[in-house]
Amino acid sequence: MSLTVPVGKDDHIQGPAAAPVTLLEYGDYECPYCGAAYPVVKAITRHFGSKLRFVFRNMPLTEMHPHAELAAEAAEAAAAQGKFWEMHDALYEHQSELGPELVRTLAQRLHLDLARFEDDLKSRRFRDHVKRDFMSGVRSGVAGTPTFFINAERYDGALDEKSLTAALQRQIDHGA
Repeated sequence: MSLTVPVGKDDHIQGPAAAPVTLLEYGDYECPYCGAAYPVVKAITRHFGSKLRFVFRNMPLTEMHPHAELAAEAAEAAAAQGKFWEMHDALYEHQSELGPELVRTLAQRLHLDLARFEDDLKSRRFRDHVKRDFMSGVRSGVAGTPTFFINAERYDGALDEKSLTAALQRQIDHGA
């Protein structure tokens, strides 16, 4: 399967646009498999540096994870204040505590404008953004989380650091 919605201006991106390889993740902040993949992705982004562009899209599986949508909207509300990646990391690092209290605590720790943050959550300002991410995943054949795409092609290999690093390196070598 291929990615149906190309990486664009609404995406959360780390790394240069000209990087030879793009790793895109559809993730759910409450998913234990995404939680296990989080340190793998962090290690891989450190390993590849400027050779890798990492993109994250929300895929909250609300039937299984009751706090996933709140967490996704909290990450988007933090993004509106320039702190997406900080909130993204904090949500995964405190995954076992997910819920309204944690989200508020993290917003305080990140020195967000709390009134604005809470208003964004209460008004569901970022619900449509999260839904757009989710639906782009559905259209790309994503059925579970985490699902990764490497240069817009679905990656179905093992999610350990060695396997994912090898797949990314093959793409870099292939493009060289």
